[in-house]
Amino acid sequence: MTQRDLDPNLLKMYSFLVFSKLEGAVTSGMIHLGDRLGLYQSLSTFAHPVTSDELAASLQLHPRWVQEWIHNQAAARLIEVSIDEQGIETYSMTPEAIVVLADEFHPAFGMGMFHRLPATFDRLKDLPESFRSGIGFDYDAHGPDGAVGIERSFEPWSNAFLIDLVLPTLSGVVEKLKAGISVVDIGCGAGSAVLLMAKQYPNSTFIGIDISEHALARASEKLIQSGLSNVSFLNARTSSSPNSASVDFITTFDCIHDMTQPRQMIEDIYRMLKEDGSWLLVDIKAGNTLADNVSKNPMAALMYGISVLSCMASALSDHNGEGLGTLGLPSLLAEEFAHQAGFTSFRQLDISHSVNAFYEIKK
Repeated sequence: MTQRDLDPNLLKMYSFLVFSKLEGAVTSGMIHLGDRLGLYQSLSTFAHPVTSDELAASLQLHPRWVQEWIHNQAAARLIEVSIDEQGIETYSMTPEAIVVLADEFHPAFGMGMFHRLPATFDRLKDLPESFRSGIGFDYDAHGPDGAVGIERSFEPWSNAFLIDLVLPTLSGVVEKLKAGISVVDIGCGAGSAVLLMAKQYPNSTFIGIDISEHALARASEKLIQSGLSNVSFLNARTSSSPNSASVDFITTFDCIHDMTQPRQMIEDIYRMLKEDGSWLLVDIKAGNTLADNVSKNPMAALMYGISVLSCMASALSDHNGEGLGTLGLPSLLAEEFAHQAGFTSFRQLDISHSVNAFYEIKK
């Protein structure tokens, strides 16, 4: 490679680019604090712009700390600031900021990944050894906050759209659910989706399966709170999967790319499904190449980084892991895996989602 002379202007621009990434990481930590301390939730409830002292008083926090935090938020353009002629600063949130930062019931709520940010970044201390050995770590390495963060990431959208938007696009599944069928949610996490379906369709029986003890503990708590009697949860490491050809409907939400043996799992799904059964595969929307992802996905750098910290780390958590990672299951590969397992019908559903692709797969 030919080495050109150092360009001072390009050096300044490149240094700015590098430190803009550090700014994003530091501000992400401030977003985590804002969520954890309830700062966004409190600010969103005021009917008028407030000073940082008023915001601090609303939560009984030290005003100097809140002032510095909110200066970061204003500088990052996440929170609105107005400064009057006397230099008094007041702060507010736009409607868009409120739903992303403070409204846990809105499908655009985005605090899940920030909830688990410290636990995720804590894995940086383990990654040098992973790079040497090739072996990663599963999701329980992120601790209980890792499970809660994933739950908070996916639950708002699922609660808003799974029943009314996603399930009706599947061929005849809603009618079967109403009548009463057997359903398995593989990679159920904290059980949000399976509990939602079980409540909506009481004639059907539901099993949620996962390997995360932290997530399953959350699922058990939520099951008790729900009072539902048509749901059970299993740990795949200690319990057997359902019998062959015994399940009518299987769902997998954002988990196949995390698995050490995705092909084996897809073969197991084929085995469990009845001849007329359906599999709803929901996974990360990905291009077939780096060029596709970089050109079409403005969040590609984030997704590749999260893959190293979490998704690919999970997919390489044993010696034989396939290591797909966050962007590792594009539609062409998903269809190839499905056909290899014996499925003959593979259909991408017409559902618009910023991160996920949806597929209906049948024998």
